[in-house]
Amino acid sequence: MTNKHNTPIIALAAFAGLSIAAFAGPAPATKAHEKAPEANPLSFANGLVTIDIQERIRWEIRDNNFDFNDAVNALTDDNWGLQKARIGIKVKPTSWLTLYAQGQDSREFGSDRADFPGLLGAEGDDPFDLRQAYIEISDFTQCPWGVKIGRQLLSFGDERLIGAFEWNNIGRVFDAVKLTYKSGPWTIDAFASSVVQPTRSGMNMSDLFNGNETRREQIFSGIYASTTAWGPQTTDLFVLHLHEEQAVTSTNFLTIGTRIKSKPGAFASAPASDGKTIAAPKPVGFDYEFEGAFQTGEVKGLDLTAFALHGGVGYTFDTEWMPRVGVSYDYGSGDNNPADGDIETFQNLFPTNHKFYGQMDAFSWQNVQDLELSVKFTPTKKLNARVAVHAFWLASNDDSWYRANGVTTVRPLTPAARAAGSYIGTEADLTLTYALSKNVNIEGGYSHFFAGDYLADTGASDDANFGYIQTTISF
Repeated sequence: MTNKHNTPIIALAAFAGLSIAAFAGPAPATKAHEKAPEANPLSFANGLVTIDIQERIRWEIRDNNFDFNDAVNALTDDNWGLQKARIGIKVKPTSWLTLYAQGQDSREFGSDRADFPGLLGAEGDDPFDLRQAYIEISDFTQCPWGVKIGRQLLSFGDERLIGAFEWNNIGRVFDAVKLTYKSGPWTIDAFASSVVQPTRSGMNMSDLFNGNETRREQIFSGIYASTTAWGPQTTDLFVLHLHEEQAVTSTNFLTIGTRIKSKPGAFASAPASDGKTIAAPKPVGFDYEFEGAFQTGEVKGLDLTAFALHGGVGYTFDTEWMPRVGVSYDYGSGDNNPADGDIETFQNLFPTNHKFYGQMDAFSWQNVQDLELSVKFTPTKKLNARVAVHAFWLASNDDSWYRANGVTTVRPLTPAARAAGSYIGTEADLTLTYALSKNVNIEGGYSHFFAGDYLADTGASDDANFGYIQTTISF
């Protein structure tokens, strides 16, 4: 019996074989006095054909993460495994042309919940599918313009608004056209896209031209500019537009904002110079970051006016373990009156929220206040550790508490919830990463959530726990 998901695997393998046969050739000679670069065993014909492979396996255990109730043994109070395998093929016949295709197979196993993506928070099964497939025309050493067309990653800034969401077992890609301009300290991207939705019944498709069952004809577009020309920092300016058409209502709004982030070591002491070269500054000393965004338009036919802010400062000590102490604050606006026909809830777009608002993924950048204190350090060259403590409040009790996906709410918006205390609770996270080798990375973490007044005033308010260990092998 033939598995319908075998076809893409066979096609990808055939493409790899044909590409290698077409472009394979002898390796270039190396001069006797030169040290030969470390060879990539998956690169052929002087880099004209390159294969990349990644395998990631994660085990998770969660308790009370969804209901904060010890009295109920929910399907989500469980442990399970997550597996993600990728294989990609890049063909680069000239310096200005790149063709790339990548397949991905994602599985969830050992859980009591159904393995359907998004159901009860499941990451679910997404059998072998097309993750990326694009053509890129660019050689920025010769021309400042480039274009990438096809299924691809979109990632800007720190990914607070647009990111690849790599923590998720499926991740996020877009069917997109992206035009890029690079000159000196400036990079400007203009793009039009539609996010790809996972489905178990067939090939993953985007909303473009009603490509999947959502039927919302989504177009997400924007201009994102970044420069290092102004001061000791990277400065980003962006304008983003989301348009969706549904059966009765439409969504059509702008997100306008900026991001600034100090360059590593911008305030460190000047390194010693040998008079011939300029050494890079050591990544120590003071650092800062800020991101702000304002939104206007309509969401599902209702007028939208919303905003979000992030600010943080830190200091890295020039000692053996390079400890950095940081403090940051995030604010995402919430709706102050659900009955007035307007929306003031910030729309978090397509972020990688796992990096910012706690490892448990219980929050997004909307209707939230998050005060974070963090310490990270490097005991050895291969081991990194980070400890973070978050204190969370609602921005408005007339709006809901939104999980990391920006859609699911923790408690219904009832009179009791609107009268409850706004302090949600405190989350403490410990994360360790260890580079076993250049190809193998091990990561693990533990988190504990201390329930606050909002949970106690609206129902069960037991503490929650989360732990994981993850191994990633990449070539």
